[in-house]
Formats: sequence, structure tokens, C-alpha cells
Amino acid sequence: MSTSNETKGFYKLSWLQRIGYGSGDLAQNLIFQTVACYLMLYLTTVLKINPAFVSGLILSVRLIDCFWSPVVGRYIDNRNPKLGKYRAYLLYGGIPLTVAACLLMLPQAATWSPSVKLIYATVSYTVLSMIYSVVNIPYGSIMASMTRDNDEVLKLTSTRMVCANIGQIVVQAGFPIGLAMVAHTMIDWNQALFMAIGTIPAFVILPSLPMLKSWLGKKGLYYLLLTIGFVGFVILFTIGKFFDVAELNTLVQTAKVMTGVGLLVGSLMWALVPEVITEAEYRTGNRPAATVNALAGVAFKAGFSIAGWITPLVMGMIGFDLASEESALPIDPTAWFTVTCVFAIVGFVLLLYCFTGCKERIATTPEKPVTYGEMFAEFKANKCLQLVLSIFVTVFLASFISAPVNAYYTHLAEYSVTAQNAILVFTCIIPAVLLIIVGGLIYKYPLTDERLDEINKEIEARG
Repeated sequence: MSTSNETKGFYKLSWLQRIGYGSGDLAQNLIFQTVACYLMLYLTTVLKINPAFVSGLILSVRLIDCFWSPVVGRYIDNRNPKLGKYRAYLLYGGIPLTVAACLLMLPQAATWSPSVKLIYATVSYTVLSMIYSVVNIPYGSIMASMTRDNDEVLKLTSTRMVCANIGQIVVQAGFPIGLAMVAHTMIDWNQALFMAIGTIPAFVILPSLPMLKSWLGKKGLYYLLLTIGFVGFVILFTIGKFFDVAELNTLVQTAKVMTGVGLLVGSLMWALVPEVITEAEYRTGNRPAATVNALAGVAFKAGFSIAGWITPLVMGMIGFDLASEESALPIDPTAWFTVTCVFAIVGFVLLLYCFTGCKERIATTPEKPVTYGEMFAEFKANKCLQLVLSIFVTVFLASFISAPVNAYYTHLAEYSVTAQNAILVFTCIIPAVLLIIVGGLIYKYPLTDERLDEINKEIEARG
């Protein structure tokens, strides 16, 4: 039975609704993590494409997405489909997203000429990225349409991020295991564990977020996580620089768990997006959920794209050429295609479940279409949004700059001193520095829970 608060937008959500919504993040991460962690390795080690070209391709596609995402956000905010203002796109975009993911790593591509490979990589990755935005932006907007209750938003975010991290651990550990199984090679369990173990803290910390937040406060919680992550990166660097990684495997895996604690802040940033949307509604009278999520998506992908651009380019400059060095993973093209298709198809099934499990109750369509000028004006006026976007860029740059190189860390002793230094720079030093920057940005964030409650009540009082 609904309470009076629920009739005013402060809805309580069931666990079925939370898990139903979170399954959408699990679905998308089966595809996104495949691209984030393994596409660069596929292009350089399987298709043997020059790392400099791969670096430029990743940057170019993300730049395209910087213009494309606001287009998608504006389109969605200005329309109200019968199947749901935001939910509808889980179906409209889910089918082509699955097809595009399956076409990303065709086994025949390995036999094509170098020029055809370049065209194929460019077209397939660009199309996948654009379709992904059509699903991801409205999906993020659903969270702001389900309730105004800050505690419920935190629980919804926790559930969503647990599901996202399930997708992450399945891909990061499952992809190399799947490759080995399909290619009939020996499974490197230490490598698979190292790739995925950093996700483990999510399953302990995220369900405990309400309790931890009440003890430490929002910012105190972030600072604690960032400090643990920083220490983990320091330990990994020290071991890699001065000791044998293989001999200290237990300590290595422990330190990797600690780095996962720090990078978990990236998952928690999504809880700030509904806060920014609410602050915008308070000032303007409109609730630009898709627009703000589009901008958050651009920032998120900017961090990912900068990482994808810098990693192969700078590693090559340092002297570690991914295309010419021995690969840390099997290079059988059929294995890559098979594993990618399995993840994509399972992801589509989960998107269908998310569609049925979500209920939109706070979704408004502007009386007049939102213009690009208004979107830019909102960005200029919304200082909270500017801060959140800066945090997104920085924390996800820290997360993804080391993702493709992690596969090489457990085999550190097998490479030259130059290659070892390059691997350590990207798996330890850069992420540690970026975590310090994230802490500084969080310090400046002004919206407290008390102020948000006041804002929400004032909005509801307006009728």
C-alpha cells in the first residue's frame, strides 16, 4: 500500500524491481567490458593492426560519441514512446546492439588484407559504439524516473553496481578462460584471477553502502575507498619493480583487491547523477534525465577513450609494441568470435528481463523540445554537473588505462626491462596519481543529503 510520501514521488522499491533494473547493467557490461578490456588486444594481436592506428581509432570513435550522445539524449528527452519513455529503448536498441557485438570480431577478418582490416575495424567499432549509446543513455535515465527517495536511489545504485560488477568479473575472468577453452590451450588461472579479482570488493562494499554511508558520510566513504586503492597500486608497483611477481602471487592478488576498492568509486559516481538531475529540475522546472545521463555517458566514455588512445600509443613509444610482442592471450580468431557472441546473446536476454522489471513513475516530457543551446546552457549553469563529469572522466580513466595491460602483469618477468617499465607505468603509477585527483574533485562537490532532501520537498510542493 502506498504511503503519502510515495504519492509525492518518494517511492519505495521492491528487491524484484531493483534486481530487474540492475540486470540491464549486467547485460551492457557483458559487451562494454569486452570492448574495454579486450578489443585493443584483439585488434593488435589477432588482426595485427598497428597500435598507433588502434589508438587513433579508439579516440576518433569516442570523439564521434561526444557529439552523438547529446543527440540521443535530446531525442529521448523530447519523446514519450508507448512502451516507456526510457524502457522502450532497451528493446529498440537491444537487438541491433547484439548483432553489432557479434559482428565486432568476425573470424574471417584475420585473413583479409591490411587495408580491409582497417576499414572493418573502423566501421564495426563505430557502429557498435553508436548503438550502445542508444541503450545506455535511456537505461541510466530509468533510475531517476523510479523514485526521488535518496535512500532508495542509493539502494538502487548499489544493486545496479553489483550487477555491473558481476558482468565485469564474468568478462574479465571468463574471456581469457573462454578463449583458452575454445582454442584448446592451457588455462592460465593466475592471469584470469588477476584480471577479475579487483571486482570482488564490489560484492562486499556495495550491499553495505547504506550502512557505510551512515557511519562515514558520503565523502568520508569515498576518501576511505580511494586511500585503500592508492596503497594497493603502490604495493603492485613495488612487487613488480623489485621482486618476482610469481613468487608473491598471494600478495599480488591481495593488492589487486585493494586497487579494486579504490576504483569502486567509479561505480558510486552513478549515484550522483540523479542528484544532479534533481538539482537541474529545482532550478529550471524541467527534469532532463536523458540529457544529463548523455553528458555523464560522454564523460564516462571520455575516460575510457583517453585510456584506449594513450595506452597503445605511449606503450609503443616506450618500446613495448603490442602487435609485435608475444601475446598474453590465445590469438585464435574463432575463439574470440565465439566468446564475444556468447556474451552478446546472454546480454540481450538480460535486457529483456530489465525491460519487464522496471517501472517508470517520474518521467516528464518538456512542453517544447529541448534545444542544443539549452543543453549547453544547462552544462554551463550546473556546477554540480561539471564536477561530476570531471570525476567521471578521471576515475574511469584510472579504471580503463590499465585494463588491457593487466593480462601482461602476471607474466612480467618474461618481458624486457623496457616492457616491464611500460607495464608498471600503466598498471600502477598512472592509476594511483589519478585516484589522488579524484579525491580532490570529490572534496569540491557541494550537494549534501540534507540539501537534496530540501530540494526534493520543494519540488514536490510546487505540484
